[in-house]
Amino acid sequence: MTFQTFQHAFAQHLRDPRHAPRPAGVPARGMGVYRELVGNNLQGFIDSAFPVCRTLLGETRWPRLGRRFLRDWPLQTPWFREIPREFVHFLAQTPGLRLPRWLPELAHYEWVELAADIADAAIPAHDPDGDLCHGTVVLNPVLLNLAYAWPVHRIGPDWRPRRPAATHLLVHRDADDVVRFSETNPVTARLLALLAATPQSGATAARQIAGELQHGDPERLIDFAVELLADLRRQGVVLGTL
Repeated sequence: MTFQTFQHAFAQHLRDPRHAPRPAGVPARGMGVYRELVGNNLQGFIDSAFPVCRTLLGETRWPRLGRRFLRDWPLQTPWFREIPREFVHFLAQTPGLRLPRWLPELAHYEWVELAADIADAAIPAHDPDGDLCHGTVVLNPVLLNLAYAWPVHRIGPDWRPRRPAATHLLVHRDADDVVRFSETNPVTARLLALLAATPQSGATAARQIAGELQHGDPERLIDFAVELLADLRRQGVVLGTL
């Protein structure tokens, strides 16, 4: 057996000891220690990243889900901090898990806090007092404009949704490096999406939305959008203008 073949067999046994035999020459006791270390470490990462999901699934189903993640998902990242992101992908893309329909989105929502917290993004040059109507709006570089089919921010031990409800949420990291969450609406989400996609003024983005909505008074909508952007600047979602 070549060394790489041995490595593959060793890893396969760690992932799925029921179906992948222990490599020849490896003591059973030592192999058991490795299995326990790998399984506990992986479970520890997802336990800490998804506390609400863990509570709602319970202490029987949750560890079972972690073992299936280890067994089935092609986890190839060398970075421990990326394990929760891969777990979110696993939940969203693996058929037959028999989970509550809202759980993949809830897991994504829980992961977002970690993603925003560790994001490496430099603050761009901007004028914090710039004209949001006519100037090019600068957004916080650590901003996630999220849309969910379920009200994930409300799900918890005391409440679980029975049916979908479209939900828009903003997540950003403020000047004190604190991750903030806020609920928003489809029009605000669309405004921020336009500003994130193409550098432009608040008025230009609002005018496009007015056209999309066939709004009868575009100037009124522009005024509302500028007031909204001013409020988002106070929150730290908008930084200012170029």
